[in-house]
Amino acid sequence: MIISYNWLKEFVDVDLSPADLSAMLTMLGLEVERMEERFTGMDSVVVALVQEKAQHPNADKLSVCKVNNGSEILDIVCGAQNFKAGDKVALAQIGTVLPGDFKIKRSKIRGEESCGMLCSEKELGIADESAGIMILPQDLQLGVPVFDALGMKDVIFEIGLTPNRSDCLSIIGIAREVAAKLGKKVRKQEFGIVEGDRKANEFASVTIEDADLCPRYAARYISGCKIGPSPSWLVERLTAVGMRSINNVVDVTNYVLMEYGHPLHAFDHDQLVEGRIVVKRAGEGERFTTLDDQERTLTAEDLTIRDGGRAVALAGIMGGQNSEISDSTVNILLESAWFNPSAIRRTSKRLGIHSESSHRFERGADIEAVPTALDRAASLICELAGGTIAAGMIDVYPAPYSPRAITLRQNRIEELLGIAITPEHTRQILESLECSIAVEGSDLCRVTVPSYRVDLEREIDLIEELARMFGYDNIPVTMPYARVSSDRPPLHQRLERKVRDLLVSSGFNEVVNFSFSPQDVPEKMLLPADDHRAVHVKLLNPLIDEHAVMRTTLLPGLLETSARNANFRVFNQRIFELRRVYLVKPDDDSPSEPLVLGGLLSGLRSPEGWNQGKDEVDFFDAKGVVENLFDALNVPAVKFESREIEPFYHPGKACTVFSAGERIGSIGEIHPTVQENYAIEKPVYYFELDMNRLVPKVSEKVAISAPSRFPDATRDIAMLLDDSVAADAISACVSALKIKEIEELFLFDLYKGEHIPAGQKSIAIRLRYRLPDRTLTDEEVTALHQRVVNALVNNLGAAIR
Repeated sequence: MIISYNWLKEFVDVDLSPADLSAMLTMLGLEVERMEERFTGMDSVVVALVQEKAQHPNADKLSVCKVNNGSEILDIVCGAQNFKAGDKVALAQIGTVLPGDFKIKRSKIRGEESCGMLCSEKELGIADESAGIMILPQDLQLGVPVFDALGMKDVIFEIGLTPNRSDCLSIIGIAREVAAKLGKKVRKQEFGIVEGDRKANEFASVTIEDADLCPRYAARYISGCKIGPSPSWLVERLTAVGMRSINNVVDVTNYVLMEYGHPLHAFDHDQLVEGRIVVKRAGEGERFTTLDDQERTLTAEDLTIRDGGRAVALAGIMGGQNSEISDSTVNILLESAWFNPSAIRRTSKRLGIHSESSHRFERGADIEAVPTALDRAASLICELAGGTIAAGMIDVYPAPYSPRAITLRQNRIEELLGIAITPEHTRQILESLECSIAVEGSDLCRVTVPSYRVDLEREIDLIEELARMFGYDNIPVTMPYARVSSDRPPLHQRLERKVRDLLVSSGFNEVVNFSFSPQDVPEKMLLPADDHRAVHVKLLNPLIDEHAVMRTTLLPGLLETSARNANFRVFNQRIFELRRVYLVKPDDDSPSEPLVLGGLLSGLRSPEGWNQGKDEVDFFDAKGVVENLFDALNVPAVKFESREIEPFYHPGKACTVFSAGERIGSIGEIHPTVQENYAIEKPVYYFELDMNRLVPKVSEKVAISAPSRFPDATRDIAMLLDDSVAADAISACVSALKIKEIEELFLFDLYKGEHIPAGQKSIAIRLRYRLPDRTLTDEEVTALHQRVVNALVNNLGAAIR
């Protein structure tokens, strides 16, 4: 909400400086986010009198003028022709810096000296366009700074309002707050309505067919108007609060909108079929062109304002092109209504339209302000555009508003605020907020809140008002009382912290993505229709289409993050996310929310440097990260198998992770089609672990044994095996022998190619033999080693090389 300091002072006597007012508003909960002084630093632009105007001797389109600035006569060369001798003008004297960093200097123009510049509204930053220099009123004193003389110096406040404070979306609303805090009264707006002889219902009628969405609709008929530009004071007011001038009638509706916070709309009455207004829902699939020249497709849930045969406005949001005010408009039907906030919000969000009108109706306007705002706008239109107001207001109000009464307990105030506010002080504060008080006992009262305070619904709301007006800074600071206890985090929290620490120490960065995702994720991830992750939990009121459903996997968010990083030329990435996903459970309204760890790698294996290689990460880098996690967490019986492969992985470059026979995750290179769907060019590797399944398998107890003091003996075995034999089959075969002397087994060579038969591979393993209590003899090691060789030959069909 943007407000003008000068405009505010028309409604309440403010004796505070702009800075003090800003601080006070912020402490009232109306946070001032920006404060801007208008037309300061331009005091050298002064009121001046053109005493002589003569033709420039060397240029047909220029004039040489004698201009009196109140202290001296200056020669000024000017190209505008819209002024004459005797006019008072705005003179920018030498040294003035105009908007756009244009500095006025003494100069010669076609041989004639010019000691300043006569300014237009555009050059002074008052208007976007101007036809000539600015002609000032004759009663202004010479030499006075122009913006002081015109009263245009102002301070603009931009206030960040919380959604519940719709009453402060107006100048009068802010004035009420200031007056209540300073103990003053809000000045009532003085205006009168002069009505003609003919009645309004002779020209127009109003019918409400959906009273649940529009409980009140009022209108006035104004005939004989002349559409034209608005006067400068109105243009300046609207410009100050960030609104563009259109014409005198539309500007009045915007002016009253900012003044009262109640949206209005003006129809060209001659464009309305039968002169009727019907408030009803749109037809399903109906098409309607709004004032912004966009054709909209409506649904049966959208409320429209219609005439005798078609929609002429989206209720509470935007008018239509077919009834807008134009230069040829003569007769006006002026609307002031109240619409259901939920209905306006749904239509506004679905169509992607956010207007000043919808912004207020969505948050809750004042239903009792409907006639007041209507009369104020009608009186201004007659003042600025002429015309006659038909007698009587058409006001369809089937169920009048009933004021809300709230019970307030005095002892509850002290309990919540921790301070003693006397009943007299309570009454004073609430009455300054225009509430009515009815005492029902020594500790109880009934508070009737004004219609514009739609946010006051419960006792706690009134107590918050007391705290605001009493002053948060006047509430003494006290230390909270709390019992300190030692509470060891549960296992899953300890493991989450440990996993994060392990990944960060491995060079990963944690990211936090939204829990929402687009609905097309299953298609982009190549998930089949029967995959449980292809069914989403849908949001009832998504803010944007890209956040329409809850995510079922972390991968899309990580891929989007990776693509965004690559756009910023960050190609070497190691990122992870440890968050929940949301899976629909059959025959259950509440989804399951498993905790999932997702990690993504791409780019170079090592940071760039003169002594580093240029190798890029591959599948085994991702697998190594997972193996390190499992080692640190003591996860038992881990196997990596090429079955149950996820569809979003590259075929042949992925595996599934099992622990004690249960599936706990997956690792692999992302499928090229998925990468293309997310605009990623370089290969990306991903691992995903189900923490809900992993945590129960983790053991925090670590078994250790003293290292042997005796020397080891190592033996190598090189063999040929079928391609179908997995590496862990070798480990399983050796483990089955239960030879306690084998301390370690690891694979150190793998080769396929020349001199190796097709369908086979050459594998070399190394075994370390050692006992903790004595040295093994060479004969013992040889015998044990032969048992291993025999087992590999007999059980796996190995051919020893």
